[in-house]
Formats: sequence, C-alpha cells, structure tokens
Amino acid sequence: MNGPDRSSPLDAPHAEADARTTRRPRSNTPAEAPPGRKEATPSLAAAGNLELRHLRCLVAIVDTGSFTDAAIELGISQAAVSRTLLSLERTLGVRLLHRTSRNVSPTTAGVQVLPRARHLLAEADNLVHEATTGHTRLRIGHAWSAMGAHTREFQRRWQERYPDVALHLIRHNSPTGGLAEGLCDLAVVRTAIDAHRYAHAVVGHERRYVAMTSDDPWARRRSVPLDEIRHRTLVVDRRTGTTTARLWPDAERPALEHTHDIDDWLAAIATGRYVGVTPHATATQYRRDGITYRPVRDAAPVPVHLIWRRHDPHPATHAAAALLTDLYTENP
Repeated sequence: MNGPDRSSPLDAPHAEADARTTRRPRSNTPAEAPPGRKEATPSLAAAGNLELRHLRCLVAIVDTGSFTDAAIELGISQAAVSRTLLSLERTLGVRLLHRTSRNVSPTTAGVQVLPRARHLLAEADNLVHEATTGHTRLRIGHAWSAMGAHTREFQRRWQERYPDVALHLIRHNSPTGGLAEGLCDLAVVRTAIDAHRYAHAVVGHERRYVAMTSDDPWARRRSVPLDEIRHRTLVVDRRTGTTTARLWPDAERPALEHTHDIDDWLAAIATGRYVGVTPHATATQYRRDGITYRPVRDAAPVPVHLIWRRHDPHPATHAAAALLTDLYTENP
C-alpha cells in the first residue's frame, strides 16, 4: 500500500500561506537603500527613458506646491501626476520629493535635478519657438556695413511690404557674414564667395573710397587716384575686407598693415600712419570724427552679393534680393 503523496493538494493552502507571509509588500515609491549601501546608478538605457513630460511634471509640482495644483496646471489628472513623477524617480534611481499630506519639498537629489530640468525645458521651448517661427523672421547677416546707404530704406520698405516677416540685421565678422555659422538666413557680402556652397545674386555695385584722417592733405581733394594710394601704407582686413594688393600691378603694390575688424581698421587710420580703401557702404555706415572719406578714381567698383544656403533657402529670399536690387538701381 502506497504512502500519502507528499505533494498532495492538501498541503497547498499551507504553502500559499507561507508564500503570502514572505512576499515583500509593493511600494509606489523607490525603495530606500539600506544604511551603508549605495543605490545602483541608472544605466544609459534607463536614462534614455527620460522624457520632457517627466521634467515638466517635477517642475510643476515644486512650483505649485502640490500634486493637485500641478495636475490643474498641466491639464492632467492627479493620478497621472503621481505616475509621471514615479516614472521619473525610477528612471533616475533617486527620490526627488518629500511628500506629506500637507506639503511637498525637494530632496537633496531633487534640489540638484531641478535647475537642470528647468534649463532643459527652456532649451526645448526655444527649439520649438525657433522651428515654428523661422518663416516669420528674416535674419540678414553682414560683416561690416549691411546695405550701406540703402540700409534704412531697406528696413522701412520691408516693414511696409512684409509686416508679418520680422527683419533682423546681424553683424558678424566672418567672410560669409554669419551664414556659415548658422547665425542668419541670408548675408550681404562684398568679397569672393563660394558659388558651389552658396546660391547668390549680385544686387548692386559700390564705388571705392579712401579713408584717411581729416587733417590729411588728401582730405582737401574731391577724389584720389588709385595710383597715388600705392605710395601709402594701407590697412586691410584679410578676413572680410574688400581691398587687397591685387588692385595694383605686381611691381607697384603698397605696403599693407593687417587688422581684424572695422573698429581696429578705423582706429589704425585715426593714427594718421595709414589709409584704407573700402566700399561706399563703409563711408555711410561708419562716419567718425577725425575720419574723412574721398572717392577713389580709376578703381573697379565692388560687387555687392546677397548669398544664401543653396539647399535650404528662406521663403523670403527672392523678395529680399528683389528689394535690394531695386534700391541699388534707383540710387547706385
């Protein structure tokens, strides 16, 4: 006769009872680490689960002071606020808030996370704003002189014709006026351009002028021949300037002194040791006490280009080119 089956169902209730007594209770918050034991560092995979909604929830709770008010501000339920915060705490592996029935306050970790959360949210908002308002704003870069004598009229007519597209002029001392650096949508340049990289249009030409101190003997003249200038020391900007020694024959080139931007260029000329040759735009945009400009005779004019990214043109590109061309045509 066989003995009783030791795995009989009669023993099951006792086993289930034992299991219930040994099962750990669930918690809605991260478990506190035992004294002397460090919490595990979240993995990169866990960090990849971080979402902006988590950070917005944390900031809303702290700023409003309660889960209820945070839910109202975010337009979600209070239960959703609790779940979102719990998800954030699990992702980061730390408790972020002390919660009682009456108030909410950041933990030490929460104090550290909050400013970073605010920064990330601000950057995200800026990114969205840039992307959604890109076509309602036109940024035109330039290295020195914008549109020269036509700058003010360009701004006035643009506002009249295209009031929904805000115009911003940006000065950046680079060969592309900030276009290569991503600071603008279009740029006005008066130097050689990379036609393979940028689309462009010649919108006008400007006469060359020589800049000198107001007490220079040339200041009493109506104009100065290009040939005479070669006997003076010429100050030039190699990065964005329009003047090079190639304006003169090889055997008749002037001595050069190099500067880095328009302010240095003007300061060097003000010493009286140098003169500078520049397009008419500089003479109109940078009138300084002690500096006089006179037209240069026998010098080729400077072409004025409007350039833009070939594969990503701003919708207002052709409108800007047409308006600027009209202004140079009306008043060369």
